[in-house]
Amino acid sequence: MGDEAAAGQASTRYPLVGSGVQAGIMAHVHAEAKPVSRAQLTAALKATRGKISAEVAGLIEAGFLAEEGLAESDGGRRSSLLGIPRSAGLIVAVDLGATSVDVALTTLGSEILAYRGEPADVRFGPEPVLERVKALVAELLEEQGTGREEILAVGLGLPGPVEQTTGLLTVPPIMPGWDRFPIREVLLREYAAPVFVDNDVNVMALGEHWGGVGRGVEDMIFVKIGTGIGSGIIIGGRLHRGPQGCAGDLGHVMVDPDGPTCTCGNRGCLEAMAAAPAMVARAERCARDGRSEVLARIVGEGGELSARDIGEAARRGDACALDVIRRTGGLVGQTLASVVSVLNPSLIVIGGGVSHIGNALLAEIRSSVYRRSLPLATRNLPVVMSELDDIAGVVGASVMAAEGVIAVRN
Repeated sequence: MGDEAAAGQASTRYPLVGSGVQAGIMAHVHAEAKPVSRAQLTAALKATRGKISAEVAGLIEAGFLAEEGLAESDGGRRSSLLGIPRSAGLIVAVDLGATSVDVALTTLGSEILAYRGEPADVRFGPEPVLERVKALVAELLEEQGTGREEILAVGLGLPGPVEQTTGLLTVPPIMPGWDRFPIREVLLREYAAPVFVDNDVNVMALGEHWGGVGRGVEDMIFVKIGTGIGSGIIIGGRLHRGPQGCAGDLGHVMVDPDGPTCTCGNRGCLEAMAAAPAMVARAERCARDGRSEVLARIVGEGGELSARDIGEAARRGDACALDVIRRTGGLVGQTLASVVSVLNPSLIVIGGGVSHIGNALLAEIRSSVYRRSLPLATRNLPVVMSELDDIAGVVGASVMAAEGVIAVRN
């Protein structure tokens, strides 16, 4: 089911606004993430002052905008500022990873009101995982003292390739049972609101670009390193999905033709050699071979190693853990260098669970990118950690849903 079909069965409040100018006003206020003046709207939308005033009045009457204080004086009368009020309605934002689920309620302006995050396993299949998502949403609604009728839209990020026209996962390598499962319809029936679905890395990129370190950057790449590896690409200030919605699939770029078999069926993919499972496997070999006392102690106590354990061992000076981190960082940086040569971004942002290892990983990625790229392409190219960290996904899911529900459908 496409967005238009889903909307037809959703809330009668979709689309929220009735004209292109109103949609432009709402989109601009949302994108600014802070109150704006009528003069700013007039300049941004290149409309007459009278037209902006009339459309703003309609949006205030409908409850989608509210006056929020006064602008700084420019010598004359101070103008009022306009923002999106909490009373406009709620967005349900969900970021589902391979091993975690994060759920938030946000305003239409993508301000987080309530949040829950907990471990999850997508391998359990869509029904139990989505039931848990619904339960978490119910908890957050109760916490806010409100009901499902307040929900304007749902945004959902998923750890697999999403077909944009249908919102369906298509042969997701790490999600058995999810292929072509009607996620959008399931959530539409639950909340009677339009549902917007995308790959989890794309929504993280949206979040970081809207409210994180990427804010105001026209061309950037967000890289998630976790159970899998992927990237979200922002070009000209907009998310680049590609015609099928699978642009940025960095994890399945081949880095070694003789490498291990990947979950996608190919050999030597970056994900198979540098994501969290590959890191843990190498660290476990270190522990078994007696090359790391720190890691051997964790394994000996019956614990399962994690990327955080590897990072902690490295901070204690463990040589084997440092080697594991250097290998992952080098391979990710090597692959990113090719992307830099093709796209010439202004910023690279690193996120995901493995990024919690910190500076040792970041330094290796940065070094590899700079070493393997042309000097001109990296002259002013920061490679930095995500500012939003674990909430990048829910922020981005909210942004996606808010932008979708604001837009006028022709």
